[in-house]
Amino acid sequence: MMSNLSLYLAAVLGYAALAVYYWRAQAAGRDAELERGAARFVVLAPMLLQGYLLSNTLFIDGEMNLGLTNSISLILWLTLLVYWVAHFFYPIASLQTLVLPLAAVGVVLPALFPDTQLHARNTWAFEAHIAVAMLAFSLFTIAALHAGLMSLVEKRLHHAILPKAMQNLPPLLTMEALLFRIIIAGFLLLSFTLASGMIFSEQVFGHALKFTPRIAHKLVFGLTSWVVFAGLLVGHHFYGWRGRTAIRWTLSGFVFLFLSYVGSKFVLEVLLHR
Repeated sequence: MMSNLSLYLAAVLGYAALAVYYWRAQAAGRDAELERGAARFVVLAPMLLQGYLLSNTLFIDGEMNLGLTNSISLILWLTLLVYWVAHFFYPIASLQTLVLPLAAVGVVLPALFPDTQLHARNTWAFEAHIAVAMLAFSLFTIAALHAGLMSLVEKRLHHAILPKAMQNLPPLLTMEALLFRIIIAGFLLLSFTLASGMIFSEQVFGHALKFTPRIAHKLVFGLTSWVVFAGLLVGHHFYGWRGRTAIRWTLSGFVFLFLSYVGSKFVLEVLLHR
């Protein structure tokens, strides 16, 4: 770990410098630079560096290290990756300003708080299950950040005060349309994650589903999150739910999902040391 100290430092400084650049560009009304300039490719440097560092801590002697800090780091890295890919299709490059500082924190978490929870990588089904679960969590992290930003912009608009850094954000209707696209994609992946974990437990985990306290905790909060997002999508499609209602449901669903995965890991690994 210490031999990679300079790499960790380079990745953190890279993210920090880009976050400052993005913030200043937004405040100065130069969003076009973020959409078409070289900065959108420069961000690949710290991303690739973090990906390399993650691979060193994520895979150990043929097993996957899914400890708390490693998992959070991976989720934040995937969140930034999804944002980066999406900005080629939507005018949302400026929204990476929110994610870059989080990615910087994600870089150093495994280094500062090393945590090991090894799982045998004995089947492709297990690796596919984990990959889909992490991607689903990342999409809902984006949805939560998106919803929080929409709420902030809406409140500022009601008071006729919008900071310069927010004046060049996409229109609320555009952000809302993107929010629901993200939620639909995340919902499909979450559905696959829950179904594969319950129905194909033996193929995924190598044993039949056991309702231990850890599994029960994940299932209860995971299913609750699924129900919340399903209700939101049904309400949006049939009753036109949007605006504050959509924001509240999105944030509620994310909280339950957070408690399902990160919450259970924090309680068991950090508080109970299991």
